[in-house]
Amino acid sequence: MSDRTWGGSTLAARRETRRETLLATALSLAGEDGSAAVTVRSVCRRAKLTDRYFYESFADRDALLLAAFERVATEARDTLADAVARTSPEPAARARAAVEAFVALVLDDPHKGRLLLLEPFADPVLGEHSHRLMPSFTGLIDGQLADGTDDSGRRMTAYALVGGLANLFAGHLRGTLDVPRERLVDHSVQLVLAAHAATTRPDRTGQDRTGPESPRP
Repeated sequence: MSDRTWGGSTLAARRETRRETLLATALSLAGEDGSAAVTVRSVCRRAKLTDRYFYESFADRDALLLAAFERVATEARDTLADAVARTSPEPAARARAAVEAFVALVLDDPHKGRLLLLEPFADPVLGEHSHRLMPSFTGLIDGQLADGTDDSGRRMTAYALVGGLANLFAGHLRGTLDVPRERLVDHSVQLVLAAHAATTRPDRTGQDRTGPESPRP
């Protein structure tokens, strides 16, 4: 029975502790050596748990890896939402708060950054799941863009911005984009603000292309 105690904790509590250990181990292995390093054997060996305890929480290796990825993705979404909610409504302030919070998450803990931004390119299971999660991130961006353009235009801008920023941060994590962190943040904020400006710019195409109409004779 799950309410029986052993050593001061219930069976349910011990199972949850083991599950958390497995998740933390998967994140550590993926962050150090990539998702290919996450196997049932490697996780159990590092976590000092038997296969029996692995399978009480996860059906297989993919289920564990996806759970670890989903946890980091959820943390990233919550981090962005909280940063925006705690900041004044000015676009520049919100853009900087969101970028700084996300950069802190993926750079201060590079294991999370690698699992979230790099490993979806290396692991088909993570890649497919990453695509399914894209709307939840673009929705956050879309909600911060102004109403000066149509819905499809805002969504396309949000998708382009999320994809561009993800590749920007991924390049920094890989070491192929060697710029100081401060410049990475500043440039990312500029991109967010440019997207915001693009969705607030009034539609004056006719007047801008041809100039003011001359009075008809």
